[in-house]
Formats: sequence, C-alpha cells, structure tokens
Amino acid sequence: MQFLYEGLLSVTWQQAVMYAVGGVLIWLAITKQYEPALLLPMGFGAILVNLPFSGVLNQMTEGIGETHGIIQWLFETGIEASEAFPLLLFIGIGAMIDFGPLLANPKLFLFGAAAQVGIFLTVIAAAAMGFDLRDAASIGIIGAADGPTALLVSQVLGSKYIGAIAVAAYSYMALVPIIQPAAVKLVTTQKERAMKMPYAAGQVSRRTRILFPILTTMVAGFVAPASVSLVGFLMFGNLIRECGVLDSLSKTAQHELANLITLLLGITISFSMRAEQFVTKETLLILCLGLIAFVLDSVGGVLFAKVLNLFCKNKVNPMIGAAGISAFPMSARVIEKLGVEADKTNHLLMHAVGANVAGQIASVVAGGVILGFFM
Repeated sequence: MQFLYEGLLSVTWQQAVMYAVGGVLIWLAITKQYEPALLLPMGFGAILVNLPFSGVLNQMTEGIGETHGIIQWLFETGIEASEAFPLLLFIGIGAMIDFGPLLANPKLFLFGAAAQVGIFLTVIAAAAMGFDLRDAASIGIIGAADGPTALLVSQVLGSKYIGAIAVAAYSYMALVPIIQPAAVKLVTTQKERAMKMPYAAGQVSRRTRILFPILTTMVAGFVAPASVSLVGFLMFGNLIRECGVLDSLSKTAQHELANLITLLLGITISFSMRAEQFVTKETLLILCLGLIAFVLDSVGGVLFAKVLNLFCKNKVNPMIGAAGISAFPMSARVIEKLGVEADKTNHLLMHAVGANVAGQIASVVAGGVILGFFM
C-alpha cells in the first residue's frame, strides 16, 4: 500500500496528460475504429511507459543494478539500431498492393509525385519556425501520410521528436476520411467533382507485373540511393505477390507478418511518448505542421490535375490528384465517395486506386530523397 501511495504521489502532470493521450488513442481505435491495429497499442503503450518506475523501461534498481525493460529493448533493437520493424512492414504492404490499375494507366504516376509537394513545403516552414533541419525534414515527411516512412526517416535522421511525429503520421492516416474531403472541397467545385472518367480496363501481362517491382527498385537505386531500403522492401513484397509461385508466403506477408510487425511497432513507438519528451510546445507545433503537410499534399495533387487538364485532351477529374498521397486504400475510397456524392453515376475508384498506389511509391522515394539530402 505504501508503494502504491508513493507511486501515485510521484505522478507528474505531464504523465497525467499522457494517460489522457493514451486513453484518446485507445478510444479512437475501439469506438471509431481508426487504424485500431496501430492506435490501440500506441495508446496502451503511452500509458505503460509513463507509469512511475515503469518496468518496461531500462532503470537502475537498488541491490540489483540495471534492469532492461521490454519496450525500451524493442525500440533499441527493432527501430533505433536497425530500423527493422518499419522495413519489415513494407514487405507486408508491398504484398497487399495491386499495381495493375497504375500499370494500365501510367499517367497516374504523375499524381503520386505531385501529391508529395506538401512534404517539401512543410520542411521549409518547420525550418523557418526554428526547428533543426533534420527535425524539420522529419516533420515534413508526415505529409506523405505513410507512418512507416515517417518513422524510419525520423529515426535515421536522429530527430528528437520521433514520438510526436509517429503519433501525427498514424493519426492523420486514420483521419483521412475526415480531413481529405474538406481539403478537396476547398479547391474544387461541384461541377469538377462530378466530372466523369471512363475506365477501360487494360490487360497487364504477368511479365510486366513481375518486371515492375524489379525495375522500380533499380531505378530508385540510381535516382535516390537512400530510398533503396524503403522502395526495395516494398517492391520485394510486391514481387512475392506477383511471381505466382509463392502464394502461401504472399498471404503470410499480407496477414501474419504485417499484423505482427504492426502490433510490435505500435507498442514500441510508445518509448518515444514519455511525458518529458512528448508534453512540450514543440509537440503541438509538430501536430499542426503535420496537418498542414497532409492538407498541402492533397491540395497540391488537385491543383496539379487542374494544370494538367489545360494541356490534355482527355480531362482528369481533379480529385484524382488528391489520391496521390500514400494512405492506401483510404484515400482512393474517399475520392470514390466524393465522386458519387457529386453524381450518383460517377465512379472514380479504379482511377483513384491507380493514383493511390503511385503515391505509395512516391512517398518512399520522397523519404529516400529527404534522407539523401539531410544525412
């Protein structure tokens, strides 16, 4: 009872704030079902690491010496030392993605590239606000709407704000259905959103599907060498899917591997959510800048589509540009929903999916470019 009393007395107001943050993340995961596989372990972990004398962190114990906590060990081993968790997750993500709609309409690659503009604009804004260049680069990558990429970039660059960046990246991924419609409607008219795009399903050969991940990795290696680990693991997962001789491994990568790594990654990130590091004014700024980056990416994609329409005979619904972010498949579903909302016969899903998977590639390449520039 005395130990309990001492523990309660030692709780700081910052730790109390983190208990509330953890509770909100758990509530979003369970009640709203926003990315539950990530937000639930992150929320529970945020409570764990902020308990007084928490055994999940390394600490000195009188009469015993240093004891090693499991969450700190997972962080040091799986993220800090090797970046293994985010990279292994890319194998599962790659195995989930069908690049067919993109390969059938290669023009959609342009939207994946255009929708990364918010990353670089936010890097400039964060640096102007006084953040160290490496921290500013790590904050900007939140705009990719790709949690593993944001986590890996911030870790490799040694950012002091990994916890805040991870929470922002994964939270905004979960909130795509709420944030993106508002951003898209801000820069489009009802008439533009109702614009129809006929879809002619093109046949993509098995050879093309197999060669694509191999060639993409090679091109990325020459253009942005720092992106090879990111692009390579994503494309390796896709090659497992498309080769046609590893169906059981493909299913394992999509389900067991992805689920296990996601679970471990979520609770391991909480190591960077300790109160003394997380409850700061910088965290609030990062959350705001991350939101700005995400909105700018969506808006940038839409504006690029509008400019492209000035020169193209076959017009593109501008909303397709917003699907060029990396949040797959949530963003594609949002664009489909907005199209149907404007006109019940306006189905844009396949076009949006193509742009969305282009965004997956573009986001990891953008992460590699950031690493190559700031390392």
